[in-house]
Amino acid sequence: MLLAVALICPAGAFAQSVPSSRTEIAYSFAPVVRQVAPAVVNIYTRRVVQDQPQSPFLNDPFFQQFFGPGFNFGVPQERVQNSLGSGVILRADGLIVTNNHVIKDSDEITVVLNDRREFPAHVLLADEQVDLALLQIDVGHAKLQTLALADSDELQVGDLVLAIGDPFGVGQTVTSGIISALARTRVGIADYGFFIQTDAAINPGNSGGALVTMDGKLAGINTAIYSRSGGSVGIGFAIPANMVTAFLAAQKNGGHLDRPWIGVSGQGVTSDMAEALGLDHPTGIVVSEIYPAGPGASAGLKRGDVIVAINGKTIEDPGSLRFRLTTMAIGSEATLSILRERRQVEVPIKLTSAPESPPAQKTLMSGAEPLAGSTVANLSPALSDQLQLDSDWSGVVVFQVRRGSAAYRLGLRSGDIIAAINGQTITNVGELQAAVNGAQSWEITFRREGQSRTLKIE
Repeated sequence: MLLAVALICPAGAFAQSVPSSRTEIAYSFAPVVRQVAPAVVNIYTRRVVQDQPQSPFLNDPFFQQFFGPGFNFGVPQERVQNSLGSGVILRADGLIVTNNHVIKDSDEITVVLNDRREFPAHVLLADEQVDLALLQIDVGHAKLQTLALADSDELQVGDLVLAIGDPFGVGQTVTSGIISALARTRVGIADYGFFIQTDAAINPGNSGGALVTMDGKLAGINTAIYSRSGGSVGIGFAIPANMVTAFLAAQKNGGHLDRPWIGVSGQGVTSDMAEALGLDHPTGIVVSEIYPAGPGASAGLKRGDVIVAINGKTIEDPGSLRFRLTTMAIGSEATLSILRERRQVEVPIKLTSAPESPPAQKTLMSGAEPLAGSTVANLSPALSDQLQLDSDWSGVVVFQVRRGSAAYRLGLRSGDIIAAINGQTITNVGELQAAVNGAQSWEITFRREGQSRTLKIE
């Protein structure tokens, strides 16, 4: 375990204030830690899970036709599953931010303060896509130490940071490092990923804890690590504080994180494309699809335009555009910087909610047909945005697949778009149900990540 203190400072030096110069920082991080540590909490969760004994007849088609898919002859047994994480106090009355995955599906949540006081907590707002959650504890008339939010857009690679949390449940621990990289979008952690990378040691149990700047502000929420062994190897990721700011605003405005939508999709610029487009280096998004009557169409965007910035913030790929939009307010106006015919143009665009038309009509498929066990839905821009399907704004999508079901064994997964059944084009859930029911064999054509695939089932 690493406690980050470099050189020993004279007794009493810098005891009451945050270091104000690099010279002072070189002596000790202790003044920063004293200021911020009380605002970082431990979070313990408890949930009751049922273990279903596996029957050897579970996947036997003969027994399934009598008992149905998923039937099991075993008796479920309950057990208690405990987990731990960390959190950060944002408001003196006990408002706490943590990762969604720390408290997901929990039956009980307990928050333990730095001074060992314990409080039950309830969830005010949770969002799986951005992997954040807000908790509330009742501390009566007491006022808790809070941590102010930094402007994460002002961070720079090389800045010193501290990671504070409860790794492996050993108790609150402080580690130090630097910001190794910014705007990491291809790490596969959360749907709206745009992460700060740090080499400050982050381990299991640190999730939801604080990544702190040298002026004692919250730079980000520690979320995940890259590791082959489960321990820290110096590659950790934190959700930027500006996403936390947007999440707080959502809680104040009705408790739902509405993400602005501009109705365009495209791909990141590659090295080969950059030269042809007149760019010095690969950056931006080449617009390939525009939703009719959407904000992008109304703003006059065209196919082939390259979005390079929004409100002056560089856009490097689709992930960074999703992050920037999520931190903005629906109903506001943004300025897109686009490259068109090798000239940069500033385009104002209205930020709106993605339309939910047609209604999703989520339907669980069942019966003796190959899609049994899958939940299908009518695609709309809103559902497409939720599933990050880019330019697919209509048709029928596989929303969810039950593990072990016929659809799962067939290889279907969430996000697959059912294009045709037995040569018949599928445009809505009703057509899909009619096409699969009563058939003796099925030829299913679906799209996944832009590629079409066909399955034949007798």
